[in-house]
Parts: sequence; C-alpha cells; structure tokens
Amino acid sequence: MKSASSRRSPRPATRTPVRTPDGLDHVYGVHALESLLARGESPKELWVQQGAGQRLQTLVADARASGAAVKEQPRDVLDQLTQGAAHQGVVAFCAPLTAEGEESLWLKLRAWPSDTPPLLLVLDGVTDVHNFGACLRSADASGAHGVIVAKDKAAPLNATVRKVACGAAEVVPVYQVTNLARTLARLKEEGVWITGTAGEAQASVFDIDFTGPTALVMGAEGKGLRRLTREACDHLAKLPMAGQVSSLNVSVAAGICLFEAVRQRQLAS
Repeated sequence: MKSASSRRSPRPATRTPVRTPDGLDHVYGVHALESLLARGESPKELWVQQGAGQRLQTLVADARASGAAVKEQPRDVLDQLTQGAAHQGVVAFCAPLTAEGEESLWLKLRAWPSDTPPLLLVLDGVTDVHNFGACLRSADASGAHGVIVAKDKAAPLNATVRKVACGAAEVVPVYQVTNLARTLARLKEEGVWITGTAGEAQASVFDIDFTGPTALVMGAEGKGLRRLTREACDHLAKLPMAGQVSSLNVSVAAGICLFEAVRQRQLAS
C-alpha cells in the first residue's frame, strides 16, 4: 500500500521572477511603442518575442535606430512581465512617468493665456488603472489641459495606464495633490468653476456653462464623489439616463462631459 506522501501531486515548479532593467518602466504593445517613437522618445531597451521579429521588423528597426538595445525573449517571459496582458510580442523599457505637483498647477494657471479658458479633469478616488488610462485618453482627445488626482486612493501612472491611454499618458499633464477638496477651493480662488457629477443632481450636464475656466470632477464608480469633494463644487450635474442602467463607466462619463465642454466652446468661438 502506498503511503499518503507518495500519493501527493508534485509541487509546481517555482517560476523565477523576470529581471528587468533597473529604474525603468515597461510599456507594452505595438501602439504604445509607436507612440513613444513618434514623440521622439527612445526606449532604453526593447524586448521582442522570439519568432516575432519578421512581423515587427520595421518597428524594431526604428527602435534600434533611435538607440534602443534590442533583445529577443521567450513569449512566457513577456507574458509573465505583463501578467498575461496583450503585449503583441514587444515590451519597451523607458524612463518612468511622474506626476507634476500642486505648485506646477498654480504656476501654469497664473500664466494662463486669457483667450483660452482652462479645461481640467479631476478624478476623485478613481483607483482602477484601466479607467484612469481611458480618462487620460479622453482628456487628450478633447484637448483638456490637465488631469488632477489625489496622492492617496488614486491609480498609479503604470504600464497598464500607458497601454490603455494609447500615448495620452505621456502628453497630458497629471497633477498630484495632497488634499483634493483644498485644491478645488484654491481653483475657485484662481477663477475656475467646479462642476461635479452626481446621479442625484437636479441639473443636467448639458445645462451647465462650460465656456469659461472649468474643472470637471468625476467620482469613482459605485462610490461617486466623496462628501468633502462634493461640498467643494460650485455645481452638481448629471448625465440624463434613459435606459435601465443607473450610471456609466467613469471614463465614458468623463468623455461625454469633456466633449460637451468642447461643443459649447466651439459654438461660443
């Protein structure tokens, strides 16, 4: 008779962690790499899936010409590094993104050109990196001048955000602030009108004037705006919902609100 120990399944092999270049962030996917190169930003190192070189030949050649060191890697290494995400056979390593501080925001507002009212997107408690990346993409597409987030309870500027944002994470200024409610109060002092979105609001987003200096505040899905954030807003507005769902994904709602501001400003010009 076999002992209990002999009937046990063998332990799975321990996977060796992937060692990546020190001090660099990884950005994965063909579009993300194309965006880097189009902006003239050269990755320090590029990992290409073994056997995929022909398909990515032009892109790899452009990266190498920009100064990137190119290395072939097995697919499982790229899968492990990107946690199974769709890396499309290419991972680039480049300098990490960093958010700007509050003082940078105030300096830019003080020097703002009078003929271009600022349009800012404020994210309150949005911790999902996919939503954050999609919000940055909408901010860039609408011409918003920056995105404000809190230092705590906010998604980081990581590889997934850069992938979802499709290049917007590198060009849209992200301002990281210590106290969101206090920042909104300061924005009011600088002449910016604050509109928060809330499902229970009486006014529609389409009835709010966004032609002047504007900050649109979006809360996290499910939780909405925090109390202090809500109280710091000049207006609360909602998107009229005609169907069975009670709310939209925060990135979708942000896109609608931002482009309503774009529409109003084009009509007013």
